[in-house]
Amino acid sequence: MDIIVLLKQTFDTEEKIVIQDGKIVEDGPEYVINPYDEYAVEAAIKLKETQGAEVTVITLGPPRAENALRTALAMGADKAILIEDESSILDEHTISIALAAAIKDHDYDLILAGSMSVDNGASQVAVRVAEELDMAHVATAVELTIDSNKVTVVRDVEGNSEVIEATLPLLVTAQQGLNEPRYPSLPGIMKAKKKPIDRLSVNDLGLNLEESTAKTVILDQFLPPKKEAGKVLSGELSQQAQELVQLLHQEAKVI
Repeated sequence: MDIIVLLKQTFDTEEKIVIQDGKIVEDGPEYVINPYDEYAVEAAIKLKETQGAEVTVITLGPPRAENALRTALAMGADKAILIEDESSILDEHTISIALAAAIKDHDYDLILAGSMSVDNGASQVAVRVAEELDMAHVATAVELTIDSNKVTVVRDVEGNSEVIEATLPLLVTAQQGLNEPRYPSLPGIMKAKKKPIDRLSVNDLGLNLEESTAKTVILDQFLPPKKEAGKVLSGELSQQAQELVQLLHQEAKVI
């Protein structure tokens, strides 16, 4: 079985985000594999261990994204592909086209990805890749079982679950709860240094620049306002209710 995992390098969720002139300051914060993509990497490695598979991880991003690929290789993936691009005008449309172009000439039975990225939460890239490759996809998997060519996926549907059966080839996105991603071991880290990473540029993919132009533009970015201290009402219940109505009307202006 040939498995491809789409992953993205994102800010560590514990990092403090700094915005200047409407842009995120990228110097300083620690970068990691997008947590949802870690579930996809772990699922691929478990299938490799139980059923035998070759696992390839792929990402599009600046040169620093190699660190995310090396982490996935240390977890147990076999090889990696880095599409180097430092452009700040990429969107889900252009990224999915580039990833699909890099994947289409490779052998694959299963493509795995995170259900979303923690930095923008668009949940678009993976399913757009499936559309570009004209293949079926199942989103938000919390259980994944493969028996020969048959795939059974239990997916999260807003607090409930749904069971879907499909056949390979298939693209599946991973939701929290699918597994518990492993930490790279020291031997795994040492082996990862010798595992191959193919480096491509967007130009190497022979894309039609007109068709792959970004469809969305970020006009501005800003941090949410700091929360003000809350108020604790005291007195009789009827007095509290009267004061609350007054505050909602005069200060919060919501009624």
